[in-house]
Amino acid sequence: MNTEAKPGRTLTDWRPDDPEFWQSTGKAVANRNLWISIPCLLLAFSVWLVWSIVVAKLPAIGFDYSTGKLFWLAAVPGLSGATLRIFYSFMIPLFGGRRWTTFSTASLLLPSLGIGVAVQNPETPYAVFLLLALLCGLGGGNFASSMANIAYFFPRATKGNALALNAGLGNLGVSVMQFVVPLVIVAGVFGAIGGGPQALPDGDTIWIQNAGFIWVPFIVVSTVAAWFGMNDIADAKASFREQSVIFRRKHNWVMCILYTGTFGSFIGYSAGFPLLMKTQFPAADALSYAFLGPLVGALSRAATGWVSDRYGGGRVTFWTFLGMIVAVLGVLYFLPENGAGGNFAGFFACFMALFFLTGVGNASTFQMIPTIVRQEIARLKPQLGDRDARRESERESAAIIAFTSAIAAYGAFFIPKSYGTSIGLTGGPDAALWVFGMFYAVCLAITWGYYSRKGAPVPC
Repeated sequence: MNTEAKPGRTLTDWRPDDPEFWQSTGKAVANRNLWISIPCLLLAFSVWLVWSIVVAKLPAIGFDYSTGKLFWLAAVPGLSGATLRIFYSFMIPLFGGRRWTTFSTASLLLPSLGIGVAVQNPETPYAVFLLLALLCGLGGGNFASSMANIAYFFPRATKGNALALNAGLGNLGVSVMQFVVPLVIVAGVFGAIGGGPQALPDGDTIWIQNAGFIWVPFIVVSTVAAWFGMNDIADAKASFREQSVIFRRKHNWVMCILYTGTFGSFIGYSAGFPLLMKTQFPAADALSYAFLGPLVGALSRAATGWVSDRYGGGRVTFWTFLGMIVAVLGVLYFLPENGAGGNFAGFFACFMALFFLTGVGNASTFQMIPTIVRQEIARLKPQLGDRDARRESERESAAIIAFTSAIAAYGAFFIPKSYGTSIGLTGGPDAALWVFGMFYAVCLAITWGYYSRKGAPVPC
């Protein structure tokens, strides 16, 4: 059987854990799919979080919204993206990785074009902006299906690193967006076809529509690349009923909590960081620094996947949560009190530590899932042969990876919204940060109890 499928063909014989197959055929095919998946996911994250920058500029171009309304616009893409991830979690086995990646990447054109048009009209209602923020959630949904897809392609020994690369370089889209958008909105990049500039109170002009339009050509190219360059895997086919077994797996729900602590924090901090800096340290040029946080988090995820493969995901996750507790206490220490004082350098450094640790934890938790599932399948279904046990564990691992990413993505909503609520009720974000720190303490205890201590029920 010819396993060296042409682009767009379904792989009917896929055995990544067979060393001979992997070296002769599998590795090249898997890497091709991975390196097409990464830019598609990067663009998805860019579109998903673009409101984190746009909302900071809306008041300057005449949209006089309250701080609460601005935080809502920053938070709503997280709400819709997380909800879509629940459905996207099950799409790869239903439709195939190539087909779904093509469709989900093309769908990013809707919010990109919509934002570019809406911000040019000063009469655009707030409800339209809310709708466009909801549509940006299409980018958030893509992560669940992308990670489930890549999980099928790689052998157990390198799965953690492959998932870390896909997720980490995909997460880089947040930083790319927060770096690129402030640059492209200061010039008429698209000429007359892109529309005219908006006037600022100081007399300068910006082209805020470029925050949406800049992604359109890249989305088109990536959509074409996915259609012609990626593959579907026949063994990855499964009905929703077959995948829904994960809802009866205790460790699915446990890992949802832990991944919310890591990825939920990364995406939530990314969404709320620019506006938080702007409200707490008005003198700082927030948009010039905002991209650094997601950059650190994305690169640390991509670069540290091997650490968990070598030392164990549970152990790395335990120390990550401990570090995050310390970093949150540092942020609280350096915040202004009653709008005065504070230390921006200390605040920023502690947030960079938080972003770095979320990246490490994102990689380690995803390394844990296949390890946990393999042990649980062996315990729950000892009657299965090696091949059937492998297929079952691969299917459940992919579904759990996707589903946990869906639940964790609600951090993109709750963290910015928590900032807004805390500021509205108490005058500062301190209460929200105390809650985050207490949640990390809960995650620390869970990790130790189930996975990292000596004699843990499921060591990993």
